[in-house]
Amino acid sequence: MPHYLVAESETPDDRDARRQHAGKSSGESYAATLSQLRPGAEITIVAPADDDARRFEAAELSGFDAVFLTGSPMHVYEDSPEVARQLAFMRRVFASGTPSFGSCAGLQIAVAAAGGTVRKMPARMEAGIARRITATEAGRDHPLLVGRPPAWDAPAIHGDEVETLPDGATLLASNGVTRVQAAEIRFDGGTFWGVQYHPELAPGEIAVALRRQAADLVEAGLADDEASVCLRANQLDALHREPERRSNLWALGVDREFADEARRRTELSNFLAHLPGGAAG
Repeated sequence: MPHYLVAESETPDDRDARRQHAGKSSGESYAATLSQLRPGAEITIVAPADDDARRFEAAELSGFDAVFLTGSPMHVYEDSPEVARQLAFMRRVFASGTPSFGSCAGLQIAVAAAGGTVRKMPARMEAGIARRITATEAGRDHPLLVGRPPAWDAPAIHGDEVETLPDGATLLASNGVTRVQAAEIRFDGGTFWGVQYHPELAPGEIAVALRRQAADLVEAGLADDEASVCLRANQLDALHREPERRSNLWALGVDREFADEARRRTELSNFLAHLPGGAAG
């Protein structure tokens, strides 16, 4: 069976806070999704940003079938020991040659580790649903996006974004809010596929994140008040409970690409299928 390494960049306090609200850390959410997609897979969760984290060298990382980088509140443009440790870990992942995948902050970490730049989004956020994502010409022929329609929506919540991709990277998808919604990065012998959105998360998990960040969403102008944020979170919870209910689809303005679990997970499924021996059993 495959052995996957899930690397979360949340600090211990961030992990505890997410467990209190969502029941799982980001790494635990990722591991649960991977276990559903590949039952029986061995999954190891690590936190490379922690000051007491075990150091994985490239040779050891090469023993994993894939490495996954989770989302987190980490701002990779900050000069902090946590960011430095996380970027150093990602550079060792690249050097190991082990295929890697990441979402949200996971994409941003890979970009920064390979020499690109990340910034705070200027006077905006993308929260709840990333709308009308479209593949670039390169993305339309890329295995990461196989099966996606010409435009799709996806779960998302982020206030940082990729500013410039590193050399050796290919832009795969964009939308009107964030130019880099999906990318492939080749660096130091390694290949990373990443998305700015969250194929690993269910609507109910996005609802939890919206409630936690309600004040930030109001400040960013995405909602008039926290009650409006709560309404959107409630709509996502309803979709989570009844993804087939047409009124839930209509309330959020989404289709099956967002509502159906298998469709939401398209990029993760494509990445796993592209690994050596990766076809689902």
